[in-house]
Amino acid sequence: MAATEAQMRATAKWQKEKTDEVRFRVPKGERAVIQAHANHQGESTTAFIKRAIKETMERDNAEKRE
Repeated sequence: MAATEAQMRATAKWQKEKTDEVRFRVPKGERAVIQAHANHQGESTTAFIKRAIKETMERDNAEKRE
């Protein structure tokens, strides 16, 4: 079932108010490698990227405390 115009407007409003968007580019072919790895881990590409960023930040912060 397709979303109504009102539903699409409500979703766009919620996203604008509650989320930030981060975009980045990767070399040709790397996107497929990232997607394949995420799928192998049982995650969406977005979930994998968010987890990778979070874990890297935690590791970097832990190293600074040592």
